[in-house]
Amino acid sequence: MIKMCDIRKYHDVDPAEIQRMKDAHVVLNHVDYKPQPIVKGYTDKILTIDVTDASVKIADIPAEVKEKFTGGKGYCLRYLWDATNPNTKWDSPENEIVMSAGPIAGITQYAGTGKMLVCTISPMTDIPIDSNVGGFFGPYLKFSGFDAIELKGQAEEDVIIVIDGNKGTISVEKAPLEHMDAHLMGEELTAMYADNENDRKHVAVVCAGSAAEHCNISMLNFTFYDPNRGVVRLKQAGRGGIGRVFRHKKIKAVVCKYQGIKNDLNNVHDISIINKTGVKYHREMATQDPKQNNMRKIGTANTMKTLNDYDILPTHNFKFGGTPNIAEMHPQVFIEKWLTQGAADGCWYGCSMACAKAADHFELLTGPYKGSKVVVDGPEYETAAGVGPNCGITDPQVILELNFYCDTYGLDTISWGTMCAFLMECYENGILNKERTGGLELNFGNAAAALELIHLTAKNEGFGKIAALGSHKQKELFIKNGWGDAAFLNDIAMEQKGLEYSEYGSKESLAQQGGYGLTNKGPQHDEAWLIFMDQVNNQIPTFDDKAEALYYYPRFRTWFGLVGLCKLPWNDVVPENNSLTDEPAKVPEHVDNYLNLFYGVTGKKIDREELLVMSERVYNFQRIFNIRLGKGLRKHDAIPYRSMGPVTEEEYLSRQDRYDGQLVTKVGFTKEQVAAMSLAEKMAETRKYREGEYEKLINAVYPKRGWTMNGVPKIEHLKKIGMDLPELIEIVEPLQNLEP
Repeated sequence: MIKMCDIRKYHDVDPAEIQRMKDAHVVLNHVDYKPQPIVKGYTDKILTIDVTDASVKIADIPAEVKEKFTGGKGYCLRYLWDATNPNTKWDSPENEIVMSAGPIAGITQYAGTGKMLVCTISPMTDIPIDSNVGGFFGPYLKFSGFDAIELKGQAEEDVIIVIDGNKGTISVEKAPLEHMDAHLMGEELTAMYADNENDRKHVAVVCAGSAAEHCNISMLNFTFYDPNRGVVRLKQAGRGGIGRVFRHKKIKAVVCKYQGIKNDLNNVHDISIINKTGVKYHREMATQDPKQNNMRKIGTANTMKTLNDYDILPTHNFKFGGTPNIAEMHPQVFIEKWLTQGAADGCWYGCSMACAKAADHFELLTGPYKGSKVVVDGPEYETAAGVGPNCGITDPQVILELNFYCDTYGLDTISWGTMCAFLMECYENGILNKERTGGLELNFGNAAAALELIHLTAKNEGFGKIAALGSHKQKELFIKNGWGDAAFLNDIAMEQKGLEYSEYGSKESLAQQGGYGLTNKGPQHDEAWLIFMDQVNNQIPTFDDKAEALYYYPRFRTWFGLVGLCKLPWNDVVPENNSLTDEPAKVPEHVDNYLNLFYGVTGKKIDREELLVMSERVYNFQRIFNIRLGKGLRKHDAIPYRSMGPVTEEEYLSRQDRYDGQLVTKVGFTKEQVAAMSLAEKMAETRKYREGEYEKLINAVYPKRGWTMNGVPKIEHLKKIGMDLPELIEIVEPLQNLEP
C-alpha cells in the first residue's frame, strides 16, 4: 500500500519547452472584461466563443430562462436548442458545446459540489447528449463571472481559449505545439498558465485526446491539480462523443484560471444554513462510510464484489452476471498495490466523500508511454467492470492500463468497454475473424488484443478505424457487409439510441431495464439507477413500485445536474437511521439537506414537490428536443434483448434452473410442461414473456410522466408544469394522437 509520505513530485515539465510552446501561440482575439459578481449562486451571464472568427460575446441570461431551466443541464439544453435546428447534425457548424455548473456548484461546505454539465448534439446518438463531470473547471468558470459557456463554430487551425477570472481577460489563441494526449496537455497548459508550482492548483483545463480526432466514442477530460501528488489529474465528461465535437471544431483546450477559493464566493443567501447542513453531512460520512461502502478508501469500485454476488456484474458482453475470478480484482487488491491511502481525494474542495481515487506511480507496459510511471484516476466501478469482466479481463494491471489509455487518448471507458465486449462476442461467433480484424484475436480475455486495439484506435489504423465507430455503427456495418445475422447482432449489441450501455446487467431487474430504455439520452444509469433498490435491496417489489420509481427517480436525479451536485453523496452513504424512514430508497434526510442547500444559496424556498417540478420541466424539454431531431418516440425506447434475457443457448443453460423456474412461477406453465419443452421452446417462451413485461412497463410509465402511449409529452401536462412554450407546443401538437 502506498502511503502519502511515499509520494514524490513527478511529471515535471521542462520550463524551456513550455516557453517554446507558449511562444508559438498566436493571439487571435483578446478581450478584457469585468467579472460579474455572483449573487445567490448566479452571475446571470453567459460567455459565447465562436472559434470560426475567434469572436467573444458576453450576454445576460434572461430571467425566464433562469426560472424555467434553473442552471446546469437546463441552461445547456436551452442554449443548445436555440443554436440548432431540426436538421442539425453533430458536425454541423451551428452545433455547440454548452457547459454550465449551476447555482450550488462551488460551495465548499458540502460533498460533491464541483459538478458541471456538458451538452452537445452527439455523433453517436444524433440527439442531445448530456454528461456530468467533476474537477475544478465548473466552479472556476462561475467564479470568473459566467453561469455558462457556449463553444460554437469551427476554427481553421487548432485553438485554445484562455479565461483568467482574476485579471478579467479572455483570449483565443492558435496553439500548434502542445501534445494531444490529455495527461501531457493537461500538464503543459497547467504549467504554462500558472505563475509558479503553487499556482497550478488555480488552473483547470478542458481537453480531449488524440483519438478524438476521428473516434465517435471520444470524451472530454477536465483537469484538477493534486498538490499532494504533484500531478495534474483528469475527470471525464465521458458519454456520447463530446470530444469528437470538440476536436471537429479544432478546439484544442479551454483553460480557466481562478485564485482565491473561499467558502462564501457564491455570495449565498444564508451561509449559516449551508454550514450547518455541511457539518451534519461530514459527521455522517466520518461515522457511517466505514460501516457502509468505504467510499473514502476505495471509491466507487467498492460495489464490484456485491454486484458479482448478485449476478449483476456484466461479463462477456453482458451474457453473464459475474466472473469466478472476481477475487483477482477485489478492491483490496487495488488498495494494497496501488491506491494511496490518506490522500485528500475529493475532486473539489470540501468533498468529504473523497471517492476520486488514484493509482499512483503506475508503470505502463504497452503503448507509446511504455515504461512511464503515471497516475491513473480510478478505477471507477464503471471502468473496471467495462474494460474488465465484460471483456473477460480480470487482471488489475490490464484494467488500470486500459483505464489510463482511454483517459489520455480521450475515449469514454464505458463505451469502450461495452463496445470492445461486443466485438469480442462477434469474433467468437465468426462475425469477425483474423482477416477482418487485421490479425487481432479478439477472444474474451485476450488482454494483449484489447490493448493493441486501443492503440490502433488512437492512431486511426487498421481495425482501430472500425473500433472508432462505436457499437451502433459497427452493427450497421457488419449487417451491410453480410458478416452476421441482423437479428442476432441487434440482440447482442448493447447500445440503445446509439449509446453503449453502462455497466449493470439488467436481466433480472425490470426496473433497471426501464431505467436504461426509457431515458432521454440513451442507456446511462444516471437517470434511474434502480438496480440496487430493485434487485439487491428489494425496495420496489411490485410492478407498480417499479413504474412509480421510473417516474420519480429520473425527475429527482435530473435535479443534481441543474444545480451543480454529484449524485453519490445522496445515497451511497446514508444516515444511520435511514432504514427506519417511510421511504428509505429516497434517503429523505438527504433530500431535505438539498432543499436546505438550495434555500441557503438562492434564498428560494422549495419543497420536495417543487424540486421535482424544476426537473420535470427540463426532462420534458429534452424529450421534445429529441423529437425535434427525429427521435424521442416509443420505438426509440426499445432495448436489445440481451438486456432483458438470454439470447444464446449458452446463456440460458448457465442459469437453467432460474429460467425454468420462472416459466413456472411467472409465466404460468406447470413443471411438467416445462420439462417437456425443448430448449428452443423454453427460450422462445422466456423471450415472449420478458419482452411483454417491458412493453407493459412502458404502458405504465408513460401516463405517469404525462406522455401519450407513443412517448410524446401531452400539451395539458406541459401546461401543468409551466412548460407550454410555443416552440415546444409546435413540435408536440401534431403528434398528440399519433399511435405507436
